[in-house]
Parts: sequence; structure tokens; C-alpha cells
Amino acid sequence: MSYVIGIDLGTSAVKALLVDRSGTVAAEASRSYPLFHEHSGWSEQKPDDWVDATIEALRELASSAGIAADAIEGISFSGQMHGLVLLDGEGNPVRNAILWNDTRTTEQCREIERTLGDKLLSVTRNPALEGFTLPKILWVRQYEPEAFAKAKLFLLPKDYLRYRLTGELHMDYSDAAGTLMLDVAGKAWSSEVLEAFGLPEGFCPPLVESHGLVGAILPSIAENTGLSTAVKVFAGGADNACGAIGSGILSEGLTLCSIGTSGVILSYENDKTKDFAGKVHFFNHGKENAFYVMGVTLAAGYSLSWFKKTFAPNESFDQLLEGVGAVKPGANGLLFTPYLVGERTPHADSVIRASFIGVDGSHERIHFARAVMEGITYSLNESVDMFRRAGKKVDTIISIGGGAQNPVWLQMQADIFNATVVALENEQGPGLGAAMLAAYGAGWFDSLESCADKFVKHADSYKPQPEAVAAYEGIFKVYQQVYEQTRGLNEAIALYRG
Repeated sequence: MSYVIGIDLGTSAVKALLVDRSGTVAAEASRSYPLFHEHSGWSEQKPDDWVDATIEALRELASSAGIAADAIEGISFSGQMHGLVLLDGEGNPVRNAILWNDTRTTEQCREIERTLGDKLLSVTRNPALEGFTLPKILWVRQYEPEAFAKAKLFLLPKDYLRYRLTGELHMDYSDAAGTLMLDVAGKAWSSEVLEAFGLPEGFCPPLVESHGLVGAILPSIAENTGLSTAVKVFAGGADNACGAIGSGILSEGLTLCSIGTSGVILSYENDKTKDFAGKVHFFNHGKENAFYVMGVTLAAGYSLSWFKKTFAPNESFDQLLEGVGAVKPGANGLLFTPYLVGERTPHADSVIRASFIGVDGSHERIHFARAVMEGITYSLNESVDMFRRAGKKVDTIISIGGGAQNPVWLQMQADIFNATVVALENEQGPGLGAAMLAAYGAGWFDSLESCADKFVKHADSYKPQPEAVAAYEGIFKVYQQVYEQTRGLNEAIALYRG
């Protein structure tokens, strides 16, 4: 038996999966690392913490699996997007990495908008948001000129990790798409963007396909992990791109719903000219010459976690949601908007806050719980609705994360999205997608699609119920009005928050 390894470099931990030719996870290991919040809105990590944690995870994986080192044929990566790692001329970080969830760069985002104008969306296909990489580069140049003067090249998190394992510098298209420096349709660093901000082309690493072979494990890394120097290393992709691959989102009509702390609706896209006017993200896929569009709900699973922590801290989620399936669509006239930390899609608004609307004396806790679940799903449906308005077919949705653990919520998704919703047997997300890129790159399969046929295993599916679909269509129209009706109130209330 031969194996590949998928490494998922997340925000709080790295996870390594050992996967065999049937797509079965033979072993897994993970290690965490700290986050640093030196100031309000700042979020940083030490790049070498990622390396140390990954080496430890790989060492555990190799020893616990009890297999020969030469049975592992390939390694690939998934990684948190947008994070900035600046390297000096000797390949060492000049400062901590600034992460995707760092919000210090509002000033630089406005500078990017003023400087690029219409080119921002026509070239990079995405709006300037604090999470992206270019605003971070401009912030360091403005506020830490000594550190920036040392910087010769930038990388994203997983690319720095791979560089330290192989000694080779690369970046794949799916991760580069989240920098605001890539010509997304043209698949090249944008000379227009780089020139506009005085950045040399050599500041950007060479680009490569996600399944591209980029090197081999360094002898020192092989010695520390128990792996072989013969193992092939493949570029990998952004976490959402790898999550799409690991869920089989590899053709038109297939869409991913992922409900974690935040929520994502991601849909495969073949047409590189499709224009969503910056309302949703438009990125390169981990599959060659393909793309995906993505909408984000900032407080998806977090909304339900908040509700449980606030109103049922000593109960399990199963206890909290017991009986929720008996409540009819619409939660007896109760509506929740999940704007606990602002919103991303379709309203990039950091000030807006959540609300319960329609509360009366007949409502019990179970109605509030149902309303929270529905409100999260309405927010995700905003993205589905925009996709369809732009001409996309959305008829099958693979659901992963917390929203896929509850059959009532899966049926609710099918009814609100008006699409067939499918759960997965063995949900491994981005880590499995990284392993699939390694399997494809190593020649196990002739395409990612044939790899997905073997690796991605569907479980139960949920069909939309016509009566519930009709009810939810009316409620969703009301939901869409709430943002505009409450925005002014939230802006006024924000002035009084301590």
C-alpha cells in the first residue's frame, strides 16, 4: 500500500492526514500554536511556529502509522489565506506574520481603492478588504519602514511552511488570488497593480499550479520527521480551494456550504469573465484553469455558539436543539439576523449588529433556537441568490461543518436554498483536498475528478420540500429588507458602545 499526506495549516493548528489509495485516512496528527494580539484588531503568528508544529505532527504521523517511509509518495498543503510573511535576502522572516483576521489596514484599503479605481475589480476581481495581503504590505511599508527595507519577497503561510520543508519558493494560483496582486483571469502577477504601488515583480514568488511538483523534502527535515527524501512535494492550495476539492466541488452546478465559526458558500465557476461586481469573492480554483465564487457569513456557527453560551451554557447542542424539528418554517414569526460581528456578504459592514425581530409573548426558547439556525441559513442564501441572479446553476450543495451534523439543519438548508443538500461520510475538508492534490500530482489518478470519485464519499441527501420552500421564499424576502431598515440604527447605537 502507498500513501500521500495532506497538511492543513490552519489559524490555530496544523493537521496532517495520511491517506491511502482508496481515500481512507490511515492516521492523523495535529499540533497547535499561539496567536498574538498585541493591539486591538491585530492578529499575528510566528512563521517558525508553523514549521515546528508541522515537523512534530509529521514525526507523529510517520511513527504511529507503522509504515515504511518509502511508502509515502507525496505531500501537499492547504493553508489559511491572505497572511503576510515578509522574507529578507537570506529567506528569514523580518517580522511576525500578519494574519487574514487582522483588521488594522482600513486606511490602506481606502488607498488601494483610490489608486486603482475600476482596475481593482477588473484585474483582481475582489474588493479591497482588510484581510487581504496587499493592504498588509502597504501597512508595513508605512508604519515599519525598517522592517520593510529588509524585505525582498513575500509569501503566504503555507508557502513559507513548504519553503522551509523543501528550500523552494513558490505560490499557487488559488492562494495568490487572495493577495489583490494577481490578475485572476490572466493567471499572472499584475504589473498594473505592482507598478501602482511601487513593488518590483521580484517581490512576488514564482507561480505554479496547485498540483505542480515543487521539490522534495530536505535531508534535515527527513531526518527530523522520519520521512524519505524521495517523497514528492506538491504546491497545494488555499484552504477554501482545498476544501472545495476535498468535497468534490469540481464541476458546474456543484456548490459547497461550510458552516464553521464563519460560513462559506462556494460555487465552482468555469467562466473567467463572469462579473459579480465585487459582491462575492472570485478566486482561482485548485483545479487547473478553473475558478470559484464565494460568499462569507462572518458569524455562522458562532451565532449558534453564542446563543448556547448565553441561554444554555450547561446544556449540549443536542439538548439545546431538542424539538427544533417540530417548529414549522419561520419559527412562529421570529426572525434572526446573524450580524454579531458585522457582515461580509453581501454587505461588507463592520458596524451592523444582530437582531431578533417579531418577538412576542408566545415565543419559547426553541423558537429562538430555530430562528438562529434559519437566520444563519438566510445569510448564506444571500450568496446562493446572487449566484443564481448571475446565471449560475445551483442545484446540488455539499454541506460540511457544524451545519452538516444536524439532520434538521440539513433539511432546512435544502428548503431555504431550494436545492438538494448532500452530507459526506467522512468529512476531512481542506486536509483531504491537499491529499487529493498530492495523489493527483503523484499520478495515482488522471484527473482530480477521478480522484474525487474515489476519495469523496456521499452520505445522506436532502431534497427540498415544496411547502417549506414556498414559506421560506417569502420569509427570505423579508430578511433581505432588515439590513437596510436597521443600518442607521446600528450606526447610531455604535456611538454608545463602550
